Amino acid sequence: MLTTLSVIGLAFSLDLLLGEPPTAAHPVAWFGRLVGAVDRTWSDDERRQRLVGGAIAAVAPLVPAAVAGGVVLAAGLVHPMGGGIVAALVLFLTTSLRSLLELTEDVVGATADEADLERARERVRGLVGRDTSTLSAGELRSAAVESAAENLADGLVATLLPFAVLAPISLPAAAAVAAWVKGVNTLDSMLGYPSKPIGTASARLDDLVMYLPARIAAVSIAVAAADPLALARARQWARVPPSPNSGWPMATLACALSVRLEKAGVYVLNPDADVPTLAEGERAVTAVGRAAVVSIAGSIGLAIAVSGVVSP
Repeated sequence: MLTTLSVIGLAFSLDLLLGEPPTAAHPVAWFGRLVGAVDRTWSDDERRQRLVGGAIAAVAPLVPAAVAGGVVLAAGLVHPMGGGIVAALVLFLTTSLRSLLELTEDVVGATADEADLERARERVRGLVGRDTSTLSAGELRSAAVESAAENLADGLVATLLPFAVLAPISLPAAAAVAAWVKGVNTLDSMLGYPSKPIGTASARLDDLVMYLPARIAAVSIAVAAADPLALARARQWARVPPSPNSGWPMATLACALSVRLEKAGVYVLNPDADVPTLAEGERAVTAVGRAAVVSIAGSIGLAIAVSGVVSP
């Protein structure tokens, strides 16, 4: 059990100290280049293109999973501490907290001055894929806050939760599943567009994988905001976004902060409120940070419970 706690502690210490590695040195970016290589027209027939996409969704995430699990296993054979250190590195590389909060805070802060709105529009592109060229200050804050809530699920809970469950049983398996989930998320972000038949299977797989993490992230936000009823209020808007999962953490944060979060022409969450003010945007960053702590604490508790079952 101490090994699992040490691994999780080291992973998040690295995140707090270092943030994300440079893109060129990030294994997720390497996997992205692999996805980019297979993202092409394999056939003029849409059905065949979807079949190829299914094969990609089934096989591609296994590559980072096999590498991560294999490296942790090999490191553990070399030295007893080696497996734990490498597993912590895998968890560090498959989660993102400090960079998410810093970027969100930067975008929100840049909206304080009309002269900085262009910088905010440029920076928010690191969080969202929508056209930001005409967004107002409030809409920019909304976009940043939405992304922070959604990425709490994608960038933290989705990989940490299965890692915490499996780490007391097998560190190589924990590292492998964290890398697999990150691979699934990356496939969806690169291929999972309605206009891309090759990405249909990746999008469906990501919907399945993210079902539980999105809802756990929503619970964490409600707990962090000391407003458990926010989750109940969010139910009426959680299914408004096209994604079956992202609406849960976004709507819960909107209700907890009493703000409207909106992507023009796509969805409006908590529509009776106003878009976030500067102060509310800053509160949102704090709330997501606290929700991350709640998620980490909950995952550690789950790891302790699993350890008690496997090692009575």
